[in-house]
Amino acid sequence: MVTLDGSIGEGGGQILRTALGLSLVTGTPFRIERIRAGRSKPGLLRQHLTAVQAATVVGSATAEGDELGSQTLTFTPGAVKPGDYKFAVGTAGSTTLVLQTILPALITAGGPSRVVIEGGTHNPAAPPFDFLARVFLPLVTRMGPRIEAVLERPGFYPAGGGRIVITIEPAASSKLSPLVLDTRGDTVTRHVVAIVANLDPRIGQRELDAARERLGWEDGSAAFEVRMMDQSNGPGNVLLIEIGSTHVTEIFTEFGERGLRAEQVAHKAVRDVRRYLAANVPVGSHLADQLLVPMALAGAGSFRTTGLTPHARTNIEVIQRFLDVPIEARDENGDAMHVRVGHNSR
Repeated sequence: MVTLDGSIGEGGGQILRTALGLSLVTGTPFRIERIRAGRSKPGLLRQHLTAVQAATVVGSATAEGDELGSQTLTFTPGAVKPGDYKFAVGTAGSTTLVLQTILPALITAGGPSRVVIEGGTHNPAAPPFDFLARVFLPLVTRMGPRIEAVLERPGFYPAGGGRIVITIEPAASSKLSPLVLDTRGDTVTRHVVAIVANLDPRIGQRELDAARERLGWEDGSAAFEVRMMDQSNGPGNVLLIEIGSTHVTEIFTEFGERGLRAEQVAHKAVRDVRRYLAANVPVGSHLADQLLVPMALAGAGSFRTTGLTPHARTNIEVIQRFLDVPIEARDENGDAMHVRVGHNSR
């Protein structure tokens, strides 16, 4: 049994999610103590408990300590069962993070699955649905499985009420293929979208105007769109800046909030885009974090990124407790880092 300290590194929920996912794939039980010790409200919140419950159902597992506020959990996996599943967070907690927990098991399972998850789809502290559908899952699909993601209803914090549907056809022989993302290639598309739910559309237009000015994309080579989502249960706003390149698509997001001017939202998003473009790498820092688990399951791969966050470094530490796969991160000249996964990484 693997024993984990939930306070290591950034001390957040990623430690639990990665442990659950890899426990299901490897059949390795684990015990985690001091869950989310690095957060203002330690222990299992609703979305973390939903992730545990989802992993328990998908993996025919048993769990001890699976209750709200618990800071200790013992998880013993059984056989992974592909099939039709539905999970509801019950709050605006992230649907994409619940999916992240069970996805490794389902993309390497013995049959197809369909997963419906209800809760938050656009959360400031989690990958929004658009990132999942247009950036991360297409890369996982290159590794063998076929995955389709549909947003049936958006859910913003704090109202929640969103719904996503994911269909999964596992990789052949339940084995992922290595993925190499060392170059970005030529820029193919540039798209800036201001999503506005139950708010004045002029908020989105101001964000687009500020982004257009700071990015200097005035020559018609980029598309700008205000996308209204009034079917949402509550108000919400997020700015998405998408860079489509030959080998990868990246999306940079910034959420609007009360007291934050639309122009400030745009300036924060543009700052991240500029850093990414200047570094001339294919993978942004958030995508780097997401790629670590599937690459480790494949046993090999590499990518160049703007750098590893504390979140990602903690993720590597947890991965290596379950998988005998080396992960090497090497600084390059300038604002870039090369990450290699696999026994032939050196």
